[in-house]
Amino acid sequence: MFIALDAMGGDYAPLCNIKGAIDFVKENKNKIGVYLVGNKDILEEEIKKNNLSIEGLSIEIVHAQEVIQMDEAPSIALRKKRNSSMHIAGKLVREGRAVAFVSAGNTGAAMSVGKFIIGAAEGIERPGIAVAFPNKKGSRTVLIDVGANVDSRPRHLLYFAVMGHTYVKEILQTSNNPKVGILSIGEEEGKGNELVKDTYPLLKMTKLNFVGNAEGRDIFTGDFDVIVCDGFVGNVVLKTSESLGMIILEMIKEEVEKSLISKIGAALILPALKRFKKKADFAEYGGAPLLGTKGTCIITHGRADERAIKNALKFASQFVNHDFNRKLLDNINLLIPEELRKGKEEELVGELNGQ
Repeated sequence: MFIALDAMGGDYAPLCNIKGAIDFVKENKNKIGVYLVGNKDILEEEIKKNNLSIEGLSIEIVHAQEVIQMDEAPSIALRKKRNSSMHIAGKLVREGRAVAFVSAGNTGAAMSVGKFIIGAAEGIERPGIAVAFPNKKGSRTVLIDVGANVDSRPRHLLYFAVMGHTYVKEILQTSNNPKVGILSIGEEEGKGNELVKDTYPLLKMTKLNFVGNAEGRDIFTGDFDVIVCDGFVGNVVLKTSESLGMIILEMIKEEVEKSLISKIGAALILPALKRFKKKADFAEYGGAPLLGTKGTCIITHGRADERAIKNALKFASQFVNHDFNRKLLDNINLLIPEELRKGKEEELVGELNGQ
């Protein structure tokens, strides 16, 4: 069993990807191998130059001549650069030679590989990216979708909710009956835009633990386990949160350096600051899963170092070991009424509204 790693993707590729793969396979005791997908000559030269070795490890190099650059359009991955490391890694999953795809490269291209090369799982129209935000209760709140789909319909959010439910229950394991909400501008039913208003009754018809509208603050309160939204809104929330976190840390650092007393105080609370940073650090969790594809897809940050790559591979292996995709399909059949799965949501909503 192998994971296909885009060895050329990311700001510190390929060295950190090679090191991350070696660390993962050693820690994993060769139970799951890694395909290093990239230019064979470059990868072998990096291994030799840095006194590394993959001998005796479940690591194989799969040659890919081209690289999708960070500033290239996602469509490049699909149409023009079919010999890219990202494209070939995706094909390995599609062909069943690998069980998962991991990339720190161009996010848009990685999403395109997941959605169109690996493909959506049976019965799912739109895969969605899930991000697990740390919350006040010491748990995690999953927001989905955060950018895989700019324009979504109510039935897409319906399936995102089941994806989030399955992610929380099977991977994060923070709740056996996750509380699901839909992101809106008010907690009362009837508030929100047309997408929210049209999705709300669909979620009520399911067997999900749907508890209503969630506001922006609820992402961090811990009152919801899963919050669904369209990818446009979700991506804005994600980027805003990332920026705010970095700015807060920078402002704290600036204030600490202003006086000796501040520096002494900072030294006293340093352990607490480190624990906080660990909770918020993407490198600890590896990346964000693109849920609803035929194979596991993990998209990690472009700044991923070897630790983040190792953890992204570990994260991918969790989805495989927990048989996530099968459980997701089981939950779709269990939690969504057959009429909704058959696309009769407009008819059912009309009946619910007495039309």
